[in-house]
This record gives sequence, C-alpha cells and structure tokens, in this order.
Amino acid sequence: MATSFENLLYDLDAATGIVTITVNRPTKLNALNAATIEELGQAIDQARADAAVRGILLTGSGEKAFVAGADIAELAGLTGPGARDASAKGQAVFRRFETSPKPVVAAVNGFALGGGCELAMACHLRVAADNARFGQPEVNLGLLPGYGGTQRLVQLIGKGKALELLLTADQVKAEEAQRLGLVNHVVPQAELLSFCKNLLLKILGKAPVAVGLTIDCVNTFFDEGGEAGYAAEAAAFGRAFGTADFKEGTAAFLEKRPATFNGN
Repeated sequence: MATSFENLLYDLDAATGIVTITVNRPTKLNALNAATIEELGQAIDQARADAAVRGILLTGSGEKAFVAGADIAELAGLTGPGARDASAKGQAVFRRFETSPKPVVAAVNGFALGGGCELAMACHLRVAADNARFGQPEVNLGLLPGYGGTQRLVQLIGKGKALELLLTADQVKAEEAQRLGLVNHVVPQAELLSFCKNLLLKILGKAPVAVGLTIDCVNTFFDEGGEAGYAAEAAAFGRAFGTADFKEGTAAFLEKRPATFNGN
C-alpha cells in the first residue's frame, strides 16, 4: 500500500516505472528536519519494495533549492547524545538510497547545502540545474557534516579538495561541481527533470539484475576496500551468467537485434 507523506511528494509514472520523490518544504527551502528524514526512509523503502518501480528520481520542490540543509532550529535543541542518534538515523536513511539496486538520480534544482549535499551524494548519479550550488557549511555553525558528508565527498572529488570545501565551508557553482566530479551533468533549469528522466530511461533499458549487481560492486569497493570489491565483482559476474537476461542479451547481440530484458 502506498504511504502518504506530509513533507514529500511521491509520484510513480506507471508507463516508465520511474518514481519521483520530491522534498516538499518550499517555505523552508526544503530543509531536512527529523520528520522529513523519517519520510525519506519510508519513501525509499517503498520504492525499493515495489516491483512497479524501476528507477528513482529525487528532487526538491520549487526552483530555489534541492535541499538547503538541515533544519537549524531543530538542531539547536539537540544534546550530544541526541545529535549522535540523529546523525546515525540520517546516515542509515541515506544509505538506503546509496544501496538501492534500482538506479537513483538526484535532480539538483538549486541549493544543495549541508544535508542536501549529503543527500545528493548518496544518490548514484547527480544532475545539476545551472543555478545549483553545493557546499558543506557545517563548520560555520561549529559542527561538521553528520549524514555522510565527510565520507562521500572524499570518494567523489578526492581528499585534498574535499577537505578544502569541508574546512572552508565554501560553496561551488554547478559548473565547478561538474569539473570536480561532484555532479555528472549540468543542464538548464527548465530541462532538468526531462534530462534526468531520459538518463534514467537509458539505464532502465539495460538488464536490471546487472545494473543492481554493478551498483553493489561499486559500493563494496568503497565500503570494504579493493580486495572485497574484486571478490564481489567475481561473485556477481558468476551470478549474472545464471540470469535469463544474460541469455537474452547475448542472443540479441548475436542476432543483431535490440535486447528485451525482464529482470530475471
């Protein structure tokens, strides 16, 4: 059964299998409070469990912000233990986006700061509108990123530049974010959602099991290191050979026709 949300919009296009999850707190620039984090967890769990969902598009409402950060008023009321628990909760929710076997694309339609940058980085691919801004400004508040920012930013752009952005709290524009490797593409704001949907459709034309296994292998490398990553790849490679999609893919190649994958 579909879940109703107060702070998100959840829209499944049955024709394509793409679900669009929109953080919908426009008067707060889509800032993340505890309730929104909880709903994001419910939404990604629903999308992962629903066989009708093949791909996931994550964005923010309006044209100013993807997610402009955490809800500072809520953060100000936390104690040390409460903050640790909130960090662990956010990390666990974002991790479910990162480990989804279904591809997740972030359509970054404005500010992606603090928790918003961290949420975008938890997605498999990031496409930025030309007005997007990225940053981890937590040190300005006497804090540090708590939803995986110190880990994923290093993975995406390297230790030196990541430390510079984390320690200076500087923001980067969309074009610079692309140059650094933080985003995959930059497009005009008006074209953002259509571009992301077309990118997802391109991925969804491939073998679903192979796509999911590929995501898992890449995550294994960053989670556990090179040896574990290579072992995961070998195991996944063997598993792929047992799928109907492998038989269809090779047959289609040899017969010089498009493949029709069914995810088995």
